[in-house]
Amino acid sequence: MQIVLYGCENWSLTLREERRFRVFDNRVLRSIFGPKRDEATGEWRNLNNEELNNLFSSPNIVRMMKLKRMRLARHVTRTGESRDVCRVLVGKPEGKRSFGKPSRIWADNIKMDLPVVGCEGMDWIDMAQDRDRWRALVNAVMNLWVP
Repeated sequence: MQIVLYGCENWSLTLREERRFRVFDNRVLRSIFGPKRDEATGEWRNLNNEELNNLFSSPNIVRMMKLKRMRLARHVTRTGESRDVCRVLVGKPEGKRSFGKPSRIWADNIKMDLPVVGCEGMDWIDMAQDRDRWRALVNAVMNLWVP
């Protein structure tokens, strides 16, 4: 699974793309664990998502992406706003965007995760400067329920 997540800290995913990653994750787990024989009917059937989660206790792929993104956010904010890394990931792109819904920038993903863990309206850049508080936030993101 680490190969799929390589570089995911920098991705700016839409909800549709997150759903596709969850589908991929479940498909891989189904191929690993294989079908299950039903005791009542004796027929073979695929495992449902709940059974997969019970068999494989590791966090799902979307949770791991959010966790890696939050860890990178702390490192980016500590480097300072004058560094290129911070300007690329937190800055706003210039120029025109294509027709339709504007794409999300990397910092928007961090802002979307904050209200879910109860930190709505807080400035995540200031929050990342406090190591203990940020670590508690990262742990809260890790415990999120992602459908």
